[in-house]
Amino acid sequence: MPADLRVSYSDASNMLSPGTSAPTPLTIAKHCASLGWPVLPLAPGKKTPAANCQECRRRDHDRRSCPCRASGRWCHGFHAATLDMTRIVQWWGQRPQMGVGVACGPANLVVIDVDAHPVPVPPRNRLLPGIDIADEIDVSAMTTGFHTLAVLAALRNQRNPATDPDTLRVRTPSGGLHIWYRETGARRWQCSTGSASGRALAWQVDVRAHGGYIIAPSTHTTAGPYTPVGPGRAPAPIPEWLAQELERTNHLPAEHVPAPRSVPPRARQAVAAVGGDSSQAARALSTVLAEVTACAAVPEGAGFSSKLNRAAYTAGGLVAAGHLVYSAAERALQESADTARPGQERRSAQIIRSGLAAGSRNPLRTGSRP
Repeated sequence: MPADLRVSYSDASNMLSPGTSAPTPLTIAKHCASLGWPVLPLAPGKKTPAANCQECRRRDHDRRSCPCRASGRWCHGFHAATLDMTRIVQWWGQRPQMGVGVACGPANLVVIDVDAHPVPVPPRNRLLPGIDIADEIDVSAMTTGFHTLAVLAALRNQRNPATDPDTLRVRTPSGGLHIWYRETGARRWQCSTGSASGRALAWQVDVRAHGGYIIAPSTHTTAGPYTPVGPGRAPAPIPEWLAQELERTNHLPAEHVPAPRSVPPRARQAVAAVGGDSSQAARALSTVLAEVTACAAVPEGAGFSSKLNRAAYTAGGLVAAGHLVYSAAERALQESADTARPGQERRSAQIIRSGLAAGSRNPLRTGSRP
């Protein structure tokens, strides 16, 4: 490889070390590519990808059949991200003012994007999705993603990722923080925003993974630099507890479950207790319990945590509405969880308790009582 296309380890370390001169975008791009992180050009001074060509800007344009990437253009943002050093030199050599983005999915990166935007605090049930926050707890001080992430870590008795010295952390110009982790398995974590309704880790905490990109460390925009902080200079493996939280909050793609299993005996008893298969309440409970049990057919990527949380939430609603007693609901959920994920009793119990508590605040009034 020609010398001008190489990036040594010492160059990489210096690039992320405080007190050194600001690296050029080309140096940043070459460094990232040398680590196996595909890079894409960002519009000069901005956080957004460089613009498409005129043809690719048409609304009816199909990027999947587009020849631009093969011909060396950067159209279609992170889809055009590359490790090709020759192309990188061509892109940033011709336009050195462009910033650098990293395509997270192909790089096996999961970046926790913590925001500190001055926006109104949402209802308490949106601060930590799927986790019930009691009315007596004052949430008025939880005004940023730093607060919600810290509370989530505290609830799980784990170290706050925002203060994790063992991984790469990057301060953003707006006062936020990018916490870089790498996925060492085969899980394809999906992106999310902290205000989404269907997939979110915490309010003002976004996730950058498959289907998204992140701004490379040391990149400058008109708002300021993206500056590495703390001793960590490389993404550490994502902590298992955080991976479990991502699974619980729907950050894995939906997978086809090939062979649904029957609901376990105690779970069937719980279904019978709400009026048998003929009532709407019984059908609702039977459906969510069967989804949990069916995860046994898929060792990983079945969305077990989110399905168990949904089942517990449904059961909690049935308990609150008087269709089911709490002890029967808890036993049915635990048996279904043990069938799907044996050996994970403590983790399942935690999800069950949280889901039951959240569901009990929203009575499920459907069908007739037994």
